[in-house]
Amino acid sequence: MIGRLVGTLAEARPDRVLIDVGGVGYDVAIPLGTYAALPPQGERATLQIHTHVREDALLLFGFATIDERALFEKLLSVSGIGPRVALSVLSGLPLPELIAAITSQNVRRLSTIPGVGKRLAERLGLELKDKLGKIGAPSPSTSPSAPDTVGEDAVGALRNLGYKESEAQAAVDAASKEGGAADLSTLLQAALQRLAR
Repeated sequence: MIGRLVGTLAEARPDRVLIDVGGVGYDVAIPLGTYAALPPQGERATLQIHTHVREDALLLFGFATIDERALFEKLLSVSGIGPRVALSVLSGLPLPELIAAITSQNVRRLSTIPGVGKRLAERLGLELKDKLGKIGAPSPSTSPSAPDTVGEDAVGALRNLGYKESEAQAAVDAASKEGGAADLSTLLQAALQRLAR
């Protein structure tokens, strides 16, 4: 099984990347938080990998942090959740908010995630509230980016997703005022939620 990939970021989209490792390109599905944490294309990238084996396919799912991968694997243990839904759940809220919503069984908050209805939100809380342990605990090695750089990066990421500069800037500004500027992933997800309204 593949547990980690370190190589050159050959291509990046919000839902998947191509990592070149020694001349072999690995196609890896990723959540939005991981996309926000990627280095520029052509630079060295490291992804924590979950290898999902099916009868007809070998699928790779990549994550910027071990915590993201651990939560993804916990999500897979919930009945009715497969890898695609688990990625959607991870992409729907910043990791700390998602963990808080699950552990507090906040069905309303979880139901705001695209693809998660009330029943699935209830199941997430019931089945995972006591199983998340130390997932998402702050890491001493995490160094936040400067706020102005984070905002610029978020606007750039939204423009890469096809949004106009003006609407991307407005969404990022509004998300920043609501306290969503702690890091790029959090700010980007908050801005995307505003754009989806």
